[in-house]
Amino acid sequence: EVLLLYDRIDEWMMSYLTEFDGKPFQTVAKADESLDKLTDEVDETTKEAEKALEPFVERAKTLLGDRVKEVRLTHRLTDTPAIVTTDADEMSTQMAKLFAAAGQAAPDVKYIFELNPLHPLVKRAADTQDDAQFGEWVELLLDQALLAERGTLEDPNQFIRRMNQLLAS
Repeated sequence: EVLLLYDRIDEWMMSYLTEFDGKPFQTVAKADESLDKLTDEVDETTKEAEKALEPFVERAKTLLGDRVKEVRLTHRLTDTPAIVTTDADEMSTQMAKLFAAAGQAAPDVKYIFELNPLHPLVKRAADTQDDAQFGEWVELLLDQALLAERGTLEDPNQFIRRMNQLLAS
């Protein structure tokens, strides 16, 4: 069963309501590899795609450096090329927004960048040999994931420039 909570205060409330009827609540916004197990068994095509993308993941980790906590592939995405999540013990984006609204300082959130190995944009980025264009693809995928998570970007003009450049290529 699924309970959809999307108001800022919901996460704070859920930190006090940890279970219902003996069943623990689990957020999908946190990085939890056990959530990947909720999908059907991984078929051979997916395993082959993951194996082929290992060099891509390593290149992306090197490119992004300490801007993200980790780069990894995930099975829980279907239509989305990438998402950012936080560790289970780290403050989430919504909680940081709640702190900011209350006038309190919140620590910087270090995201885990999760990529869908079957998405065409991820495959296209992985196939890019030119280092500059590869960097643009990875940055674009990260910006899209950050925009979906936070609702804002640090540099929207750079995002638009990057998007236009890649659409024109």
